[in-house]
Amino acid sequence: LNELPERLVSRVCARIGVMGNPSDGFGGKTLSLSIKNFRAEVTLRPSRRLVLVAHPEFDPASFMSLEHLALHTEQNGYYGGLRLLKATCRKFLELCREKKVKVQGNFTMSYSTTIPRMVGLAGSSAIISSAFKGLMRFYGLSLADLGLTKNTLPQKILDIETAELGINAGLQDRVIQVFGGLVHMDFTTELVDKQ
Repeated sequence: LNELPERLVSRVCARIGVMGNPSDGFGGKTLSLSIKNFRAEVTLRPSRRLVLVAHPEFDPASFMSLEHLALHTEQNGYYGGLRLLKATCRKFLELCREKKVKVQGNFTMSYSTTIPRMVGLAGSSAIISSAFKGLMRFYGLSLADLGLTKNTLPQKILDIETAELGINAGLQDRVIQVFGGLVHMDFTTELVDKQ
């Protein structure tokens, strides 16, 4: 545990689809902007066992009453961010195994977010992107170590949401979270297939 960082924080900003949303899922073009006002943050600390910490607001397991449980579920749904962390960790390890990259050392992973939920600002993908980037930094891995490039990382993050968790999503959110700033994206089939 001594050679691992004491505390590592990975942050990813929210995304605004300026134009073209949701045409990224239909072979269209989009213009997106990364905004720093809202962000997701994942923290990793070395620990003896691997621990995923439930967020007290988004993953509660304790309620004041049955009414409180029902109200919370109506406002937030059944899913918090814990499943996002778990899926990211599993797919990260799967990728490491595929590339024959050994990872050693456990961690405690927690998350927080200021991105408003369910309003299209890419909150769930920001948590996944933060967790994935945090895992890479925690284990001292580069994109090349995992057989990825900056251009292919968004698809890997999208696969965690779509294939692993069954969330319907397009590439736009992940592209802007990897590249940042203001990005024009062309998702026409011919260009996407080339990449």
